[in-house]
Amino acid sequence: MAARRSDDVLDDVVHAVRVRSGVRVAELDASATPGFSGDRDAGEELLASIGERMSDVQERLFAHGRTGGTRSVLLVLQGLDTAGKGGIVRHVLGLVDPQGVALRSFGRPTPEELEHDFLWRIRKALPPAGRIGVFDRSHYEDILVPSVNGTADAVTLTERFAAIEAFERELVAGGTSIVKVALWVSRDEQYARLRERLERPDKHWKYSPGDVDVRAARPAYEAAYDDVLARSSYDDGVFQAPWHLVPADRKWYARLAVSALLLRALDDLDLDWPPATFDVATELARLDATR
Repeated sequence: MAARRSDDVLDDVVHAVRVRSGVRVAELDASATPGFSGDRDAGEELLASIGERMSDVQERLFAHGRTGGTRSVLLVLQGLDTAGKGGIVRHVLGLVDPQGVALRSFGRPTPEELEHDFLWRIRKALPPAGRIGVFDRSHYEDILVPSVNGTADAVTLTERFAAIEAFERELVAGGTSIVKVALWVSRDEQYARLRERLERPDKHWKYSPGDVDVRAARPAYEAAYDDVLARSSYDDGVFQAPWHLVPADRKWYARLAVSALLLRALDDLDLDWPPATFDVATELARLDATR
């Protein structure tokens, strides 16, 4: 019964953070814990139990990749500075075998990358079969940043939305499950986290003067995120790549929510252990002969 109750809670969280029509990030209570009524201790206890299950299904995925399987999972993490993307990578992906994880971060495009289509560098970073790929920022940066900076007009942005939809449809058709997460931190919490980075010498490496510039443009980023969530949360029954909007002021909850989403994506692959490609009895006999 306990396991069943845990699954119910996970389902509640997954359902609660899925983006619905008309969502506005500025209206989100970033300190809320949608779908979860417990406290931090209960959340961390549930996260530990998720880790045990996620490790098992991730190993099955990895084994399939090593034996000719084509499935993979891509976790896309988007969020403003200090939203906790790095913590998600450490605390959630740290629950599974690191050899089964392919992490890529995307910053300002290099001169070489600018010579190509904006999805060129993204395609190069896709996870191979059997892996969980993690994008710390992603192809959506090429919509969010130009939207705020005014470096792309409406026609260009519409073309990029169309290109992203075609790209993600291609990924899903090829066996990749996409989990898209927008981590949302409140204005006050973002301020506190940036100030901590400035006050603590061990956090200076995480700070950039540009962080304040981005914070000053927060209203424009809120509008850009609203646009992205409204126009690229795909789910037509066959093709599923919806967005999930996760309140991120409580780090423990954000990690719990992303873990629940990732576990569900892995469970939905419904993978058994790949069958042996050799005769087990024969190999046991050969092994015993070496005693």
